[in-house]
Amino acid sequence: MVSIEMIVAARARLRGHARRTPLLSSPFLDEIAGRRLFIKAECLQHTGSFKFRGGWSAVSALEPDVRARGVIAFSSGNHAQGVALAAKLHGVPSVIIMPSDAPKLKISNTRALGAEVVLYDRATEDRDAIGARLSEERRLTLIKPFDEPQVIAGQGTTGLEIAEQAEEEGVTAAEVLVPCGGGGLTSGIALALEARTPSFRVRPCEPEGFDDTTRSLASGKIERNATLSGSICDAIITPQPGNITFPILKRLAGPGLVVTDEEALRAMALAFTRLKIVVEPGGAVALAAALFHGEQLQEDAAIVVTSGGNVDDEMFGRALALRG
Repeated sequence: MVSIEMIVAARARLRGHARRTPLLSSPFLDEIAGRRLFIKAECLQHTGSFKFRGGWSAVSALEPDVRARGVIAFSSGNHAQGVALAAKLHGVPSVIIMPSDAPKLKISNTRALGAEVVLYDRATEDRDAIGARLSEERRLTLIKPFDEPQVIAGQGTTGLEIAEQAEEEGVTAAEVLVPCGGGGLTSGIALALEARTPSFRVRPCEPEGFDDTTRSLASGKIERNATLSGSICDAIITPQPGNITFPILKRLAGPGLVVTDEEALRAMALAFTRLKIVVEPGGAVALAAALFHGEQLQEDAAIVVTSGGNVDDEMFGRALALRG
């Protein structure tokens, strides 16, 4: 359902709208990781995460009359902001369904981008059901956070950039570590790399206790998380891999990597100290995997996606406190 041609087309629509985020490096991080480490800083993308790519891709692909009625999305914050900004720039309304325990910064930013925010309890309410009801009532187009072909295509443009930037750095073989929730970014990058640099292998990275993709890849079938809350990595907590994304990952991805919340916080601190970038917990899990679980990697080089940087002051303070 998603092809390299769709990813290339999404990139054409994103040209002049999305940033080509940098590929950063630090000898200090290389030493900790025990290999060459390159960081694809999607935390510097518009709205502070890669989600703007998928949001713009999906909104821009709609027929004009359909787009004019407006769009709806559900998200803990990053997809919310990506879709809200894409809708605003297209001059159409957006409704965003967000969990009530999402970081206040993400909720306020989404509202500031002009979206109507509908809050729900992620432990007792079904966001899919809420989204389906509002979509029907208001004739809005639902843009899913990961299990949507045009969203995956937009996220896949990150992979096209990784392939180009790796070539510029002279990297011919690498493992590409990606924070993974529902798998939209990971599967999109995997498809792009399959076409551009097949010697690269994607490795999904997840927080401990919410490793549904890692378990699914190990068992060969979709596994579900027992709970939907309890980790600071809110950006990548999903019930299970997507029905579209998982077959892509099953075919193209290597084994998943799992990190603790504390390791994610330590990675955030190191990213700030050594790279001068701000990364949120969920966006830091791939960096944490590269830094603290290098024994599970095979290649001499790793490319790490820091997928988002929308973090509250209190949480960022917790991370910086670990520097001592």
